[in-house]
Amino acid sequence: MRRRNAELERAVAEAAAREERLRRELETALARLAVAEEAEERLCVQLGELDGPKPWSRPSRYQERVRALSDRLAFVDGVLRSSGVRGFAAAGGVTSMDSSS
Repeated sequence: MRRRNAELERAVAEAAAREERLRRELETALARLAVAEEAEERLCVQLGELDGPKPWSRPSRYQERVRALSDRLAFVDGVLRSSGVRGFAAAGGVTSMDSSS
């Protein structure tokens, strides 16, 4: 009976040691998981900053920008035409002198 009791006590001690080891491994894994989740969150924030809102996601601002650029282009084209240069905007930068002026 003593021998059986000693075997059972040894088995209980081994189980307790195994349980403690597994508990430490679990705590380590949970800590690593927390670090990984934090890193994932930081990456998502960084990707969000990189991806950012696109001009087409804000149509009114995009349209305002297109109008402003069109106005500037028309102004430059008018200045060039009045100075005798034709077709600057329409020809994509290729100019020709106005021979009728």
